[in-house]
Amino acid sequence: MRLFITIQNKTIPVYSDEKNKKKFNLLTSALEAKLVKGKRAVKRCLDSIISIEIVGCEAILHSFNETDSLALSLY
Repeated sequence: MRLFITIQNKTIPVYSDEKNKKKFNLLTSALEAKLVKGKRAVKRCLDSIISIEIVGCEAILHSFNETDSLALSLY
């Protein structure tokens, strides 16, 4: 399933194997917190993000540069 989320005025696709509104809400709140209080590596990933994949209780943030991609725990 594919949903879309807006981060820093960019529309990003979010891929998930199940439709779970709770995980989507956890993802949006975690990303908002990381934009404000995140470390430099997280902010660099969010600047070049191209897609997000939710796997279990983690969100994999894919960026243009493969080394900037990272996993974010939702719980």
